Formats: sequence, structure tokens, C-alpha cells
Amino acid sequence: MTVKRNQWSDEYWLLLMRLYLRKPVGVKPLYSRGLVDLALELHVQPQVLYEQMFRLRSLDEPKLRRLWETYAGNPNKLARGIQLLRRMKGFGMAGSFYDGVEVSESWEKDFRPLPERNDIKPVMLILILDLYFKLVPATMVVSTPEIQQLARLMRIKTQTVVDVMDIFQVCDPYLNRTEVILDPLLNPCQQIWQRFGNDKPEQLAALAAQMTDYFKS
Repeated sequence: MTVKRNQWSDEYWLLLMRLYLRKPVGVKPLYSRGLVDLALELHVQPQVLYEQMFRLRSLDEPKLRRLWETYAGNPNKLARGIQLLRRMKGFGMAGSFYDGVEVSESWEKDFRPLPERNDIKPVMLILILDLYFKLVPATMVVSTPEIQQLARLMRIKTQTVVDVMDIFQVCDPYLNRTEVILDPLLNPCQQIWQRFGNDKPEQLAALAAQMTDYFKS
């Protein structure tokens, strides 16, 4: 999605600058936790903030140069500006931002805890599904190093990853598993399978590779 400049609120630059200046200084990965958290706060897509961060870095606009001159070397002033911004009535209600823009709201749900299991987010199910396509059923066990590594990355139990993979086996039409399972994660797993299960595995792998950044900080 291309950002239309008349839909971007200049108030957001301060928040984006603070994120940019967070060590290591620079443009943050698309699905890094800081960028995603800010996107959730502002109700804008991570891709939008990611693209705007390149604008912020370019310094090719007078207002952005003034912004750097005013705040970049004065973290206390930047903090005060952000504090004042957050006190503003209606801050973070970016309904006008999306006027005339086709938007999928699924991304926000991907980074919020599931109603069925508040220790699990759909982004975790996406990463598990990506690994699922790289293994065979016989290796979908707690002793498999790849499963252990993913569990450590997401800070969940290895058994949870295995349990989710077992549900994905029920979703997988190629395995022809017909047993009925009673698990609160069944419906969320089915939704993730419907979104990604029939796509090319390399497309899911590319997305999952980006999403791992969310768990690295």
C-alpha cells in the first residue's frame, strides 16, 4: 500500500522518530515488536510505518529536516513532545487515515492474544504452520530441534508447538484425518490454514521469516 501524504498525520512523526532512534539506530524491520506495537497504537498497518521510516531517514523534505534539528539531539524534548501528543483528544483514532484506502484489518488480530488462548497469538500459529510444511508428521514431536528452537523463540512450551501441529494435521486434506478433536485452538488453526494452507509454501516462508523479528526483541 502506498501512503497518500494527505492521509498521514504529521503528529506521528515524533513517535516514528523515537522508534528510529532506538538502538540500534535506523529503519526497523517490518515486523519488529517496536514497529508492530506502534502500528497497533496508531491503528495503521506496519507497512505504512515501515515506508514512512524511509521518508524520515531521507531528510529530503524541509519539515523533516526541521524535525531532526529540533528533536534528534534532544531526547528529553522528544519525550515531552510525545507525552503532549498522547494527551491529545482522539489521538490514535486513525479512521480518517484510511479514507479511500482499501485495508485488511486481519493484521491487527494477528498480533493480539486469541480469545480462546490468551498465551497464543495468530502470528505464532503462522510461524508454526510454516514449520509444519518443512517437517513430516513423524518429526512433529518435542524432541525435534526445529520445534524446540521455534518454541524458544516464541517463549512457549515445546509441547504447545507440537499440539498445534497435531491440529494442523487434522486441517491438512492430504492426511485424511477424520477424528474429532476438542481443542480451543481448532478454530484459530483452521482460520490460519484457510489463509495460508493452500498458498505456495515459499510465500508463507517469506512472511514467516519477516515475522520472526517480532519475537527477537
